[in-house]
Amino acid sequence: MPDSTMSFPPSPTTLALCALACTPAQAQTTADTPATQRVEISASTAPLKLDQGAASASRLGLTPRELPASVHVLTRADLDAAGAIDTQDALAGIPGVSFSAQPGAAGSVFYRGFGASSLAQLYNGISVQYDAVAARPLDSWLVERIEAIGGPSSVLNGSGAVGGSINTISKIADLHGDLSQLRLAAGDQGQLALGLQRSLGAEAHHHSAHVLRIDAHATRGAQRSQGRARETWQLGASWRAALAPGLSHTLAVEQQHERVTQPYWGTPLLRDMAGAVLGQVRWDPRTEDVNYNVHDGRYQQDLRWLRSITAWQATPQLRLAHTLYHYGALRDYDNVETYSFVNGNAGVQRSAALLQRHDQQVWGSRMELTFASSLAGQRSDFAAGWDWSFNRQTRFPLSVNGPFDTTDPYTPAASHFLQIPGIRRSYTPGATNRLHTLALFAENRSVLAPGWSLVSGLRADRITLAVTNHRAATATNPALFETSYHPVTGRLGLVHDLSPTWQAYAQLSTAADPPAGVLATAGFSALRGFDLSTGRQLEVGSKGSLDNGRGEFGVALYRIVRRNLAMAHPDDRTQVVPVGQQSSRGVEFSGRWRVAPGWQLAGHASHTDAQYDRFVETVGTATVSRAGKRPANTPGWVAGLSASWQPLPAVQLAVDWRHLGKRYGNSANTVWDGAYALVGLNASWQLHPRGLLRARVANLADTRYAATVGTGMAYLGPPRTLQISSDWQF
Repeated sequence: MPDSTMSFPPSPTTLALCALACTPAQAQTTADTPATQRVEISASTAPLKLDQGAASASRLGLTPRELPASVHVLTRADLDAAGAIDTQDALAGIPGVSFSAQPGAAGSVFYRGFGASSLAQLYNGISVQYDAVAARPLDSWLVERIEAIGGPSSVLNGSGAVGGSINTISKIADLHGDLSQLRLAAGDQGQLALGLQRSLGAEAHHHSAHVLRIDAHATRGAQRSQGRARETWQLGASWRAALAPGLSHTLAVEQQHERVTQPYWGTPLLRDMAGAVLGQVRWDPRTEDVNYNVHDGRYQQDLRWLRSITAWQATPQLRLAHTLYHYGALRDYDNVETYSFVNGNAGVQRSAALLQRHDQQVWGSRMELTFASSLAGQRSDFAAGWDWSFNRQTRFPLSVNGPFDTTDPYTPAASHFLQIPGIRRSYTPGATNRLHTLALFAENRSVLAPGWSLVSGLRADRITLAVTNHRAATATNPALFETSYHPVTGRLGLVHDLSPTWQAYAQLSTAADPPAGVLATAGFSALRGFDLSTGRQLEVGSKGSLDNGRGEFGVALYRIVRRNLAMAHPDDRTQVVPVGQQSSRGVEFSGRWRVAPGWQLAGHASHTDAQYDRFVETVGTATVSRAGKRPANTPGWVAGLSASWQPLPAVQLAVDWRHLGKRYGNSANTVWDGAYALVGLNASWQLHPRGLLRARVANLADTRYAATVGTGMAYLGPPRTLQISSDWQF
């Protein structure tokens, strides 16, 4: 890794501002394409993704081929073909991404060496600014597509997107025609799902049609890595109304519920004779299916989304879109969360009881304008608008450290949450964060000359935060803490057509995020008088089609530097200073190829060299530098391969393989877990023109592995699972 003091390429913000000021632009629209009622095995004939729209990466309707960035799109067909039960299953198809879904850190996703507050996980392009916890894996039935952007993308989504952005886009009423869908599934989780869409008052695909859509979904049953029982349900309803030629309004409502009884928090790691966990982690195989949480432990969340979307194609050159939205969430935790081997690994000690409630409400308004014109006879596309939101979250924490008991490792004694001394079911507010954000943004793509285009973007945020402490005020936790931030982030990229099907690009981009914690929950001790940390990326890459459109590839090389993260003062462990630095550099490759009729190969591989350049943490009564160490749970290698074969028109067979490299469990890099690989099998049988039967076996070899590794516990990934589903359209 280069020395941390090396100079980095100059900031693109000024360059992007100049580019935006000099170039008008044009909006791109895509025609609605009617969907067929026939259920088909279509993975082997899917269109090239480089030429599909990627709304998450640009407001100009650009395709991945036109963007100077690493952009990956997972369509509804991809989710079905992969047998993805939830949105985290789908992330296996994105190069360089690793993930797990433990209840207390639901958004444990790592991308290009960054995670937590440095990674944006969006829902329909909206961040609730608490992604590290709020972004629970979502059952995939309501999902239309997932889009990912590698590297800093605050220019699109605001603070908290240094490592990249992952956007989940839900199904909504459209002009693709009437449909009736039914899914029944059995296996480790039972599933019942229904989707209906009807057009009223005009032909189904006509722009003046009123369209109603409803999607409902329920699951029951838990994998061993989730808890004793899990149940979820989701309901989405939307109404697209044609108000006038070129003017439409869509009202969309979604309700999501998830409850896990006795959530699994992890498996204790075996300790050496001195009682320490050092080196490669080990756990007792006899404890792999043991849950040490209290019998009545729970994780529960209830979410509500409301969106009002108005779209107006005022002229062929001018389009406006406005989204008014509300998000409400209530999350509850009643658990004992920490388990440690003691007495020479003869007993497991349980500690850390937490009763926690999050009450979060978000309101927002987003206006986007796109305009078309030309400059010097060349096409130029321009977008601009505002993004306003108010985020209020109150936490109700009640914690008792313990320890509470020492129990048998293999048959733990039954215990109940409310029997723990000091725990009571009462909700006393701890703090309320009120976060106001107002951003102005602009974006441009201009053709400079045949085969050359410049893509630029700029976003200016004004963020104000007020934290009210509902408990006794102290020097480190005042009754009221207020601060404000004014980050300006940008993107500047150049795309060159080496041929009509082969592009090369280079990009500079910036991002901003909190120096520690998440703005929706952070307080005085994490933020104090600090400014936001800054991230900057240089990326070069190439993408293209091959073999007469039967294949495509992408390769990207990048370096990201995040500056001014909070760390302990090297000479005073009681102080925190925002002078740390973290960096990563890496290479990503992805591709797929329809080798022959009925045969398709796909794969990706990425290597990430991530490290702390400057970082000091407190250990006991001393401070220790972690410079040169790799951040926890960041794998060096991530790779995946899949092959599908269609021996008969009605039958498709597929196999997939995924590899994750060595990961450390702490910033000292004294605890680690080795690499692991998982194999899955899929089979599809079109038993009727409108009926399809699917079967998937995940983790075929029943490999036991640590999805997340810590210094005392490991969160084990799911064992072998079987899922059989039938899809019908009528």
